[in-house]
Amino acid sequence: MSLYRKSNPSPYRDSLVVEAKGLELIRQTLAAADIGELRVPRVESVSGRQLVLEQIAPGAPTPELMARLGLGLARLHGLKQARYGLEYNNCIGLSRQPNRMTEAWGRFFVEDRLGYQVALVEDARLKGQFEALLTRKRDRLVAFLDRHCEHPSLVHGDLWGGNVLYGNDQVWLIDPAVYYGDREVDLAMTELFGGFSEAFYQSYDGQLPRSRAYPVKKSIYNLYHVLNHYNLFGASYLPACRRHFKVLERL
Repeated sequence: MSLYRKSNPSPYRDSLVVEAKGLELIRQTLAAADIGELRVPRVESVSGRQLVLEQIAPGAPTPELMARLGLGLARLHGLKQARYGLEYNNCIGLSRQPNRMTEAWGRFFVEDRLGYQVALVEDARLKGQFEALLTRKRDRLVAFLDRHCEHPSLVHGDLWGGNVLYGNDQVWLIDPAVYYGDREVDLAMTELFGGFSEAFYQSYDGQLPRSRAYPVKKSIYNLYHVLNHYNLFGASYLPACRRHFKVLERL
């Protein structure tokens, strides 16, 4: 069996350890519910410096595999979990992702996702603008998210096209930033950078249709990711941040 060795790219010494924990959490959840449409690479070993995984031979994302991804993700999201959040902090890409366990989804997302990223903005004037808007809309935003979240689901957390592999006639999830949240955070991110075909969305919606509030939630949930990218990569993501913040203004 071929192995893939991943070095720690982030400033956080536990980045690979929590990534391995996330992969194992997905694997266990899939196995317990007999969800065969999705797989994760087997973790061979992990340390602060290196994560050794089963090597996946890359293949093409055929319509059949896209449909399998949609069905498997919908089945995973359909499993009702106990609470929101996670018992430990993890990472999303190169960034820390803070977590806690809670029964309050709206407050968790506003404070531990949006608020956390806004606090990292280095430009004091811009940070002040974002903080003021988030504070002004906080109660309405929390209530909106609580009202339109069905139940806690295990989410991948960083579901862009590069974090799905298609190989050996299987669909593989990699590089998770897992937590228990609104299932539509994953759907929102699939639309942020593209890479998912209509076969994926038809298959997902056929099993578990998106909510009527999804078009608004999509912009709210993707605000987290564009803020993260702004903090990591700079001004090219600022227009996207402003566009997504406009949705909050209309709540």
